[in-house]
Amino acid sequence: MVRLLSVNVGLPRDVAWQGRIVHTGIWKYPIEGRRRVRQLNIDGDGQGDTAGHGGEQRAVYVYQDESYRYWQRHLGRANLVPGQFGENFTVEGLADSEVCIGDRYRIGSALFEVTQPRVTCYRLGIRMEEPDMAALLVKHGRPGFYFRVIDEGDVGAGDEIIQVARGPQSMSVSEINALLYLPPHPRDRLERALKIPALSRGWRRSFEALLGQNATAGNAGLGPAASPPPAWRGFRPFRVVRKIVETNDVTSLVLEPADGHAGAAGLPGQFIIVRLGTSDTTAMTRSYSLSSRADAASYRLSIKREPHGIASTYVADQLRPGDVVQLGAPRGSFTLRRDTRPVVLLSAGIGVTPVLAMLHALAAEASPRDVWWLHGTRNGREHAFATEVRELLTRLPHHHSHVCYSRPDPGDRLEMDFDSVGHLDAALLRQLDLPQDADFYLCGPGPFMSDLTSGLRAGGVAPDRIHTELFGAGPSLTPGIATSTKRTLPHVPAGPPGAGPMVSFARSGLNLRWGPSYASLLELAEACDIPVRWSCRTGVCHNCESGLIAGDVSYAPDPLDAPADGNVLICCAQPHSDIVIDL
Repeated sequence: MVRLLSVNVGLPRDVAWQGRIVHTGIWKYPIEGRRRVRQLNIDGDGQGDTAGHGGEQRAVYVYQDESYRYWQRHLGRANLVPGQFGENFTVEGLADSEVCIGDRYRIGSALFEVTQPRVTCYRLGIRMEEPDMAALLVKHGRPGFYFRVIDEGDVGAGDEIIQVARGPQSMSVSEINALLYLPPHPRDRLERALKIPALSRGWRRSFEALLGQNATAGNAGLGPAASPPPAWRGFRPFRVVRKIVETNDVTSLVLEPADGHAGAAGLPGQFIIVRLGTSDTTAMTRSYSLSSRADAASYRLSIKREPHGIASTYVADQLRPGDVVQLGAPRGSFTLRRDTRPVVLLSAGIGVTPVLAMLHALAAEASPRDVWWLHGTRNGREHAFATEVRELLTRLPHHHSHVCYSRPDPGDRLEMDFDSVGHLDAALLRQLDLPQDADFYLCGPGPFMSDLTSGLRAGGVAPDRIHTELFGAGPSLTPGIATSTKRTLPHVPAGPPGAGPMVSFARSGLNLRWGPSYASLLELAEACDIPVRWSCRTGVCHNCESGLIAGDVSYAPDPLDAPADGNVLICCAQPHSDIVIDL
């Protein structure tokens, strides 16, 4: 008989881990008697990281007694107790290889549906006192799975588990898990998985991204939401062939390879990493968006001079045509999706650059899609690319445009140079009657994107239709780790410099040579006070170019919560050559 052996619950707590405080609900303990199961969790249960765990499609986590016995043998531990893996239901039977996504089960008076395998994060390692536990669950193929609650009801240990429906496509938890984590990713199986209505939104998006990566039809410039791996490792020399003054504070650079080898086409919306300066000690590393179509012959970057900005001042005042800079390959997953839906491009200030590249790609194809161009800036003197945008829009049969000036100059002409006075904000979006089924691409300052994202969601736009990009080093994206009131800026760690490969933290602007005093690249990042971002669910290691899966990296998120820029950390402990990390 398949039955429920234990019901386990626990409320979140703060625990000390590696000098930080982690808020986590990984500690679950068996209860006696019956307990009510509700749509989001079980009475008395809670999640510390509600972005990565819980919710309607991850309401109840299930783990098998057989897997407990397996780990007891593998780890040589006899002290494992129900709830040790953070599961709500410890069960007899229901092997991952037998249970299918979409299967429905009656337990007690509640009805459940299987939605996805578990994605294990570092908190299990804390609970188990086994730092590699998250990776081990992936490697050994024993994830367990999540239920969503179809009918609320009461459950208790000893209840029989009765299957009442088989999931369409009959794809097991193990098969779905391997389809994402283990190459190859056959297109027919990905398409089959996407036909399962019960498959959770996060896993669905990951499989759609894999399908997009494998797509070969159409214009490669109109790429999928997930970016391919960088075309080369480290840096290559590029020569400044043109320098263009766009406005008083925006300068464009046109760059061509200087090493005799072709570059690589970039997807519209991607950025490149630039190393400026003449030596390791004076080098400045920055990330700049490509501001036009990027073929293998040349790239255009457009850089705004910032107050007290060392790199932007260097570009504007010192860099000359003929000078050589070092470039990393185009990267980033903020890219234009291949589709037939309307496109809405929203930007403020210099955030115009990645969406301008998208507009170039659409105009090059004379796309029949409805394209909306919405931009905000201060006035005509600071309105970069105004003429260029107008010309590109004329190539699109179905285009719309609205430009806001927050402080127009006396000479700026309403309804000619701009369309309204004020800011591009949620209130204006409501007035413009934008198509609800569009893909929205936003780039600009944090408050701008926060306001517009909230406004779009409040207006009924689905979250997976809203795509955002924010430049610069961001705060830690590790959920559940309490933030301090004062953040230390990234810095070169104390002590003598190393003599190994150059390690460049692109978004933090640090360049330093590897030394033997650090056991891993993660340790080096922490010594520099660089906030560690979640890694991309799938990707390529920047160091050894091997395929990455969640168990390989320092933190392994649910695909639903992977950041838009798709940062990957590293799967190798130490670099063997110069390396660029997107942190």
